[in-house]
Amino acid sequence: MGRAERATIAMIAREAGVSVPTVSRVLNGRNDVAAATRSRVEALLTEHGYQRRSGTSATPAPVLDLVFHELDGAWAIEVIRGVTRVAREEGLMVVVTESAPRTTPGQEWVDAVLARRPIGVILVVFDLSPKRRAQLTTRSIPFVLLDPAGEPAEGVPAIGSANWNGGLAAARHLLELGHRRIGVIGGPDTLLCSRARLDGYRAAMDMAGIPIDPALVRTGDFHIEGGYRNGLALLGLPNPPTAVFAGSDLQALGVYEAARELGVRVPRDLSVVGYDDLPVARWAGPPLTTVHQPLAEMAEMAARMVITMGRGEEPVTRRFDLATSLVVRQSTAPPPQGD
Repeated sequence: MGRAERATIAMIAREAGVSVPTVSRVLNGRNDVAAATRSRVEALLTEHGYQRRSGTSATPAPVLDLVFHELDGAWAIEVIRGVTRVAREEGLMVVVTESAPRTTPGQEWVDAVLARRPIGVILVVFDLSPKRRAQLTTRSIPFVLLDPAGEPAEGVPAIGSANWNGGLAAARHLLELGHRRIGVIGGPDTLLCSRARLDGYRAAMDMAGIPIDPALVRTGDFHIEGGYRNGLALLGLPNPPTAVFAGSDLQALGVYEAARELGVRVPRDLSVVGYDDLPVARWAGPPLTTVHQPLAEMAEMAARMVITMGRGEEPVTRRFDLATSLVVRQSTAPPPQGD
């Protein structure tokens, strides 16, 4: 280590009342440090704005860390595909982990990342607490939030998509077909993307002068089972919707199954719109009208951004939302006569 870094570590060690090797162990994610000591050292590292300098003996490993809140089938595969495409070009490996059910990574994950010293970290559908941000920053491990769970703090790099526009386009499509009772099955209301899609739906209904029946608004979980349960509930209403906007393609497939069980035909009796445009959407029966979210492209952009920062360069922008677009297939049609 260079003289400046030795002096900084020595200063931290002196204030913490520990040895220089102890501070070094904390910096390198070693687990042989008492929790209280680790917390004291971490607090001082953050307080003094310590950041490991480039060119030290702790050379980053040729690895990108990709961590999911939840590894969810086809959705996660699209993200992994985008990241690995960039990693191959750069000669890097990808480590994939899951932290469910937490939407913020725990200390165990942080310790593993600090020990690996990757080129950078991509966090999918996550919030990152100030403490976790500081732990990565002090080690000069860059990170990017992909489809962040909440509104990112100022200056935190994040890649997302135009979720509000996507919700608006889905609802407008159904309104233009003549639907007025449009049900919606959102995702978890704790997630930024879910709230934005629902807000887009509400905006379209408001601009069309169509009041929203609260009974038609359901909170889901982005999974098939949630779409199925909420689909049964919506279709079981005394005055059911003639269309449903599902906040994910998987939830839309759950609505398909609920409709099938109840003898409701898609799209003759019920129009359905999904979200994401996963590969399965065009093979559903009937092929699903959905909002295309460029997941692989978002993942590629996040990977390129974090690699750029890993090289000590500043990205062109630290916040970018890619456009969404409506893909019309055969699951939507005008409402039944007499609606």
